[in-house]
Amino acid sequence: MKNRILIVVVGLCASLSLLSCGGSSNSQVILPDRVLASQGVTATLVFGSLVVVNGQNDTLPRVSPLSAGNSPGLIVVSPTRNIAATFDSSSNNVFAVNTSKQTSIGNGIHLPGLTSSISVPTADPTVYAAVPTATVNGFAFHGAVEVLNFSTNSFTTIAASNAQTVVSNSQGTELLVFSPDSDAITVLFPGAAVPPVDTSCYTSPPNQVCTIVLDTRLSRPVNAIVNGTTAYILNCGFACGGTLPGGGPAPASVAVFDLGSLFVTQTVTVDAATMALLSGSTLYVAGTPVNFPCPASQKTAATNCGTLDVVDLSSMQVTSTTAITDGYHDRMDLTTNGQIFVGSRNCTNIGNVNNPTGGEIRGCLSIYNISNGSVIFPPDNGDVTGLQGFTTRYVEYVAEGGQLRVYDTTKDILLINDFVPQGTIDIVGFVGDVKAIDFF
Repeated sequence: MKNRILIVVVGLCASLSLLSCGGSSNSQVILPDRVLASQGVTATLVFGSLVVVNGQNDTLPRVSPLSAGNSPGLIVVSPTRNIAATFDSSSNNVFAVNTSKQTSIGNGIHLPGLTSSISVPTADPTVYAAVPTATVNGFAFHGAVEVLNFSTNSFTTIAASNAQTVVSNSQGTELLVFSPDSDAITVLFPGAAVPPVDTSCYTSPPNQVCTIVLDTRLSRPVNAIVNGTTAYILNCGFACGGTLPGGGPAPASVAVFDLGSLFVTQTVTVDAATMALLSGSTLYVAGTPVNFPCPASQKTAATNCGTLDVVDLSSMQVTSTTAITDGYHDRMDLTTNGQIFVGSRNCTNIGNVNNPTGGEIRGCLSIYNISNGSVIFPPDNGDVTGLQGFTTRYVEYVAEGGQLRVYDTTKDILLINDFVPQGTIDIVGFVGDVKAIDFF
């Protein structure tokens, strides 16, 4: 009887291959232009996974998905795209995938808490994860950066108080760590850490493992964009509770930080800063200021808006500011035809895309046109948790409100064709992120 049940389940999974029954490897077909979408599900017969999408025509091929727990969300891909890592919030496990073979690397590595920030800086299967609630034995503080080695299926804990976000240099030899309600930057050199738990940040900084950077020009730093030996630090300022040394609200800013000397060299004040995108000598900085009213020209029911500042890095000047949707901005992507997709979470949603009544529908997505400075707000709802553009097609994949949308970037509208009814790739469950794993 057990064998019969097993046969039925296997057969069912085969028939539901497009619905993702899970699987740790795939020896069938490796497509030339693949995209991974994280699929979180709660159904009994459908399991969470990384679903393979055909990036040439926006379809779901008959290819086995990759196991990644029940609720995979965030996906991070190495610069060479040979490694993809995802975090499963239902098990607190990080899973890694060899994209060239389309197979899992080892087993999932368990984290001592949730993470919203992981980094895969090189072609090696080493993943860095910031875990703000990690408990460090023998110390009253919480928080750590976990160095996950998928070759040995092991990890080293580097204690870092309330570590929320981790950003690596291109070699994975230097990590910038940001903590909430802090005006400091923790700089880690993971190669010098002593396993299994390194507490250098608590015992004797600065040292070969850990340096705490304090500077009056830093106010609630939350993220960074690394370019060579320079990091552009995003200071959230008063929007994240930052105050000036003498009192009063601290402005948001971008600080230029030298990764060699660990010094701030200069800053530029911006309207808000939680996410940025670097293109040449221009930095596009997104965030939501405190009490920033939406302009009347947008004719929106939303009372507060976010901002997108254009910063000329050669002069360290803000050249323009555009109002965008509010919320906490943490997703940005630039298309080949000059459109910047900006996504946020916890924004003001207007209307209901699933039950339209003819009024305004607005969510957490803004699309900014570099050439003329215009911005549009597609009629959709929900947090934007994933963005992926292409170099060979004028389309953008957007994970918004748990759905995977396909936008035509020449018109900034949902792509509608025989393969993609109403601009949505029909993946069962909640789509938390999307990443291309091939160069195209």
